[in-house]
Parts: sequence; structure tokens; C-alpha cells
Amino acid sequence: MGEQSETTTPANELRTESHDPAVPAAYSAFMRTGWGDRELDLPLHPVAARTAERRALLAAMFPGERLVLPAGTYKVRANDTDYRFRPDTAHTYFSGNQTSDAVLVIDDGDAVLYARPRSSRESDEFFRDRAYGELWAGRRPSLHEISSSLGLPVRHLDRLADDLGASGPAKTRVHRGISTSVDRMIAADAGLDAELARVVSEMRLVKDAWEIRELQEACDITALGFEDSVREWANVVKYGERWLEGTFFRRARTMGNDIGYDSIVAGGKHATTLHWIENSGPITPGELVLLDMGVEGNNLYTADVTRTLPVNGAFTSLQRDLYDLVHAAQEAGIAVVRPGTPFNDIHDASMSVLAHGLEDLGLLPVPAAEALDPDSKVYARWTLHGTSHMLGMDVHDCGAASTDAYRGSLTDGMVLTVEPGLYFQEDDLLVPAELRGIGIRIEDDILVTADGHRNLSATLPRASGDVESWMGRLIG
Repeated sequence: MGEQSETTTPANELRTESHDPAVPAAYSAFMRTGWGDRELDLPLHPVAARTAERRALLAAMFPGERLVLPAGTYKVRANDTDYRFRPDTAHTYFSGNQTSDAVLVIDDGDAVLYARPRSSRESDEFFRDRAYGELWAGRRPSLHEISSSLGLPVRHLDRLADDLGASGPAKTRVHRGISTSVDRMIAADAGLDAELARVVSEMRLVKDAWEIRELQEACDITALGFEDSVREWANVVKYGERWLEGTFFRRARTMGNDIGYDSIVAGGKHATTLHWIENSGPITPGELVLLDMGVEGNNLYTADVTRTLPVNGAFTSLQRDLYDLVHAAQEAGIAVVRPGTPFNDIHDASMSVLAHGLEDLGLLPVPAAEALDPDSKVYARWTLHGTSHMLGMDVHDCGAASTDAYRGSLTDGMVLTVEPGLYFQEDDLLVPAELRGIGIRIEDDILVTADGHRNLSATLPRASGDVESWMGRLIG
């Protein structure tokens, strides 16, 4: 998706529209009176102790420096409508905050959250402002409520510019590209800022027990969403990809925060487009449908699971052979996951199976051993992508980590996907006609454990026979 513009509004300006009714002085004055106060004493959020530990570790890596991590703000979808707000991952990882416009500042180890609180009843904002007004957009928490929930000092966002402008540490690093307003406040230093982005990514590579439970919950809800989708199969065939997308989204919004990424619902030839998110096509009996979908939990940890299903509920002989090849490749990749294994070994294990399978199909122009040579890789015409990526609060987690940290040896507590695939484009003249337009991917979320691995999404069947039995049971 293209970058969207921010729509943050200074606290002293109202976000209204030209067609809004006029507000006479008498109405404005009347609306500012007669309201009860509902200040709440919120319990400490379960993540608060962890975020404090994370901030301490981060500060220790940059002693005597100021670190600035914004949450970001609303982004325009069309004209006067915004996308639903989702905070920047690094900001929430170190603060626990999920409200818009906030900025976490760690100043030589001391942390302060600058936040935009609920509307004051002493201004027109609370009944007129479309983005922040309580009567338009809902009640935002007060500074006290945010502080009591997150366990750290909170100041009004209006103080941020002055506080950042005051004398402080010699070095200031900003997590850039999240908030244009924050980026403008502090002169950029590409080296300092890039190092901060790298560190806050690498700190998320290993998950603690609480994070693993969050990811497990996201996978469990995702499995329910897949089950919902199959139970709706009559409507799926009647209405197509959109029905599947909507059915899964309902579960994600009911039990989680949202979907973790735009769902890929790819019937037939659409499955050969890796990120097919238009989801506007038919679901045709006799074909396959590839479903790449994941629920984001309420604490923003996301699942990422793919299953490829036979629309008829049973694979044809050709579909089964291809599916079983991909499943074997995934099994080979998962089998090598353990502490100490180089990250790339997962991909190599899966690709070895697929390359030899493509050789057996007579598709490779050279023997599989030669095709697998890094200087050749001609097999990748039909596999296209890497087999694994890190998973956490971002679906492609830890994206700014260094190559050595990301693709080094696996460590107990890492969570990553294993997702090989085969894709035969509809206009690929190098494959037999009966293969054209078939795409198959199987993806699971794998936790690295002290003694090997655990499949967090294992409740969803993978073997072809198990997939058929599962579909048959749910469709009824």
C-alpha cells in the first residue's frame, strides 16, 4: 500500500468539516456545562512490568542518550475518513500504550509518555472534533488513567516540543518514519536513528513467555476463523472470495483486535499471485483456494497461517500430488528448527524437497542438484519466495534487524513461519497445461524451544487426507 498522509490535529485546533452546522456561542457555552466527571482508577496492565524491563534494557544500550519513539497518528483513507488507528509496534512494545499521537521519550534512562488525553469539557473539542472529540470518536483515557494502567509518568502531548527543545542529553535518536510531526521536531541523524531502529527490532527477536502466550492465543483464534470459513462453504461457493474474507474478519474482530494483515483469499489462478488481497474472484468447484490469514490479538501479536483447500472438499489426483509435495517440503523445513540451526537452513531444507519434486515432474532444465546451486536457483521460477520470516507484533517482525541477527542461528524463544509454496502461472509455457493456474502454499507458526520446536498453529490440519476429513466434518 502507498504511504498515507497523517491527520493529526494540534490540541488547540478542531478537526471539523466545512459542511458541519454552525455552532452559535450560546450552544457552545451550554455544551460546556453540566457534565459529570468519570476519572477511572485503572488496574496495572499485565504488560507494564515487561515494558519497564524492556525500557531499562534499551536505555542501557544507549547510556546518557535521549530516545524518542512515537505511536503515530491517524492516516487518511478517503477525504474525511481515516483508517482505524494501530500504533507503531516499537512504541507499544516499550510502553504498552495503544492510543494515537503519543510519544515515548526515554531520557538517560528516565521514561515519560507524552499523550493526547480525552477531550476537555472546557473547549468545543469534545463535542465537535471528528477525530478526538468524545461525542464523535469515543472517550479517550485521561493522563491519570494512562499512567495508572501503564505504570509510567504521562504528560500532556502539548508539552512535548518544549521538553524536547530544552537542554538534555547530547545525543537524541528518533524512531523515524512514524510521525512526521515528531520527525520535524528533531534534526535527523541517519546513523543514530538507523541504529535505534535496528536495536528495537533485534530486541524483539526472542519472545518471553507472555509473548508466546499472546502468539498462541492469536493462532488459536485464527484456527477458529479458518473453521468458520469452512462451515460457511455453501455461501463461499455462492459468493466467492469476498465471503471468505468477511467470515474470517468477523472472527478476528470478535475475539481479537483486527486481522494482522490483509487476508489473502485466492481461488484458482489467483493463488499464483503471492499477495492477492483484492479477494474479488469466484470460488470454483474443482479448483483450489489458498487462504493466508491471521488474527491480531488485543495486545497486537499476530498469527500468520496459510492453508490450501480443495473447493470440492477432496483433492484431485494431480492436486493431491502437488499438495503432498509442498507438505513434504514444509515438514522438511520444520524438522530442522531447533536452537543453533542457521536461519537459512529452513529454506534450504524445504527447497531441496521442492527442487527434486520439480525434477521428478520433468520441469527443471537442469538436474535438481545443479538447480539448487546458489549460482543457478532456476527452480525458484516456481517457488518464488523465502520459506520463513520472523513473527510477533508485526507479521514480518523485526524488519530493521541486521542480517546477521535476523539470519543467524535460531535461539530458544524465536517465532517464525515455515511456508514453502509452488506456483504455476496461467501463462507459463514451460509447464504442462494441466498445471497452469495452480498455486499451493502451507504455512505454520513455529516456536523455537530449548529442545526443538513447537507448532503454534498445529490445530489446523496439514496433511492432505486430514484436510479432507476436516472439511468434510465442518461442511457436514
